[in-house]
Amino acid sequence: MTFDLPPDDAPPPMPVIDVPMLDPAPPRRGRSLMIQGTSSDVGKSLLVAGLARAYARRGLKVAPFKAQNMSNNAAVTVDSDLPPGPGGDTPRGEIGRAQALQARAAGLRPSIHMNPVLLKPQAMVGSQVVLRGRALGNWPARHYHNLKPLLLPAVIDSYRRVAAEADLVLVEGAGAGTETWLRHCDITNMRLAEEADLPVVLLTDNDRGGAMAAVVGSWLLHTEDERARIKGFLVNKFRGYFFLYEPACRTITETTGWPLLGVARWFDLAAHLPAEDALALERPQAPGGAGLVIAVPQIARAANFDDLDPLSSESGVDLRWIRPGQPIPAEADVVLLTGSQTTIPALDSLRAQGWDVDVLAHVRRGGRVVGICAGFQMLGRVVRDPDGIEGPPGETPGLGLLDIETTMTRDKRLVEIDADDALSGARVTGYEMHMGRTEGAGLDRPWLRLNGVAEGAVSADGRVMGA
Repeated sequence: MTFDLPPDDAPPPMPVIDVPMLDPAPPRRGRSLMIQGTSSDVGKSLLVAGLARAYARRGLKVAPFKAQNMSNNAAVTVDSDLPPGPGGDTPRGEIGRAQALQARAAGLRPSIHMNPVLLKPQAMVGSQVVLRGRALGNWPARHYHNLKPLLLPAVIDSYRRVAAEADLVLVEGAGAGTETWLRHCDITNMRLAEEADLPVVLLTDNDRGGAMAAVVGSWLLHTEDERARIKGFLVNKFRGYFFLYEPACRTITETTGWPLLGVARWFDLAAHLPAEDALALERPQAPGGAGLVIAVPQIARAANFDDLDPLSSESGVDLRWIRPGQPIPAEADVVLLTGSQTTIPALDSLRAQGWDVDVLAHVRRGGRVVGICAGFQMLGRVVRDPDGIEGPPGETPGLGLLDIETTMTRDKRLVEIDADDALSGARVTGYEMHMGRTEGAGLDRPWLRLNGVAEGAVSADGRVMGA
C-alpha cells in the first residue's frame, strides 16, 4: 500500500489501513502514565527512559509507548505485522530510535507497537509515513492531518497490546500537549489520553527559562476535562538552588491547582546518549579527540547519524561534523558519508555546498572515503528514481568513486545483522535499513563478507569503500 504526492499537490487518496487488530481488546495488565510536555525538547524521551530503568530495577515489567514520533533516527524491531517470509523468517519493522533506547532501558527488545506511527522527514515530499513498522508512502505535511484520524485505531490497538503485557506503561506525548489547533486530529497527546484513560503528568524545562509561564499557559489552553486529567507537573533540567525557585512553583500550584510532583536536575551525561533527531546536529560540537580526523558532511535529511557516536567517543578519533557553508578540511584522513532519508536530495545538498569537489580532491590527495547506506549509494555512478519515490522522477549522477549504480525501489529492507566478517575475522552486529537496489561490477570487490555473503564494495585502490 503506497500513496505519494500528486504533481498538482492535491490531497492524496485516503488509504485503507489494513493492519491486524485484536478483537476483543486484551485487558490492561498494570498501570499507565503519560508524560506530556509544555513544548518540544523539554526532555520527555530521556525522562521516560530514566523512569523505565528505575522501575525495571525495582522488578516491574516496564514498557515505553509513543503514538507518533518524527525522526530520521530509527531502529529495527524484533516483530512486524507482515506474515513470515518464504524461508519462514520473521519480517522486521522500525520505530523511532528514542523508543528503542527506552525499551533497552526497560530491558525489552524493540517492538513496532511501542511507536506505531513514525514520520521520517523527506525533502520535497513531506514525510515518509511508517505505520506499525511498515512504510506506507510519502505524505505532504499540509494533508497529513487528514490522514491521522485513520491511524488512531491502529495506535489504540498497539497501546492495548503493550499494556496487556506490562506492569507499567510509560506513555510519551509529542511536542506540546496544548497545541489546540491540532486537537481535531490529535492522536498522540490528550486525545490518546482520553481514549486510553491515561493520567497525565506535565513536564516543563527550567533550563530555557519561562517554565512558570509555560505551565500556567498550558492550564489556560486546556479544557476543564483535560485539566482534571493532569495530576501535577515536573520541573526538568534544573540547575542551582531550588529554594530560590520554590516560590514560582507555589504560584503555579495556586493558579492551576496542579501540585509540584518533583524536580529533575540537569544531567550532564545525557550528551552521551543517542540523539532523538537532527536538532542535535545544530548544537555546539564537543571538542574531538586527537589522532585520526574523520570529516562528516551534514547532508540533507541525515539519518541514524548517532551510529557515529562510538567513533566520537574514541580517544584516538577527531570526528568533525561539517556544517553547510564550511569546507571539508584538508587535514581530514577520512571523509564519511552518512545515511539519509533521501539519497538524491542528499546528493544535491552535497553539490550545493561544493562538498563533491572537496571529496574528489580529498581522494586525489590520497585520502579515504567511507559511505554508509545512502552515503554508499552516493559513491556510485548514478542514482535513479524512476517512480518518484523521493521526489520528481529522474536520475542524478553520483560521485563516481565506486563502480555501482542504484535504483530506488518501494521495498524497504529491514534486517538485524549478527555475523562474522570473513575478510577481517571481526564480528559485525547492527542492522540494514534502506531502500534501493544497488548493482554493478564494484560489488565484485566487497568490503565485508558476512557469513559468506558479500556486502558492499571497495575501489580498486582500496581507498573508497561503502556498504
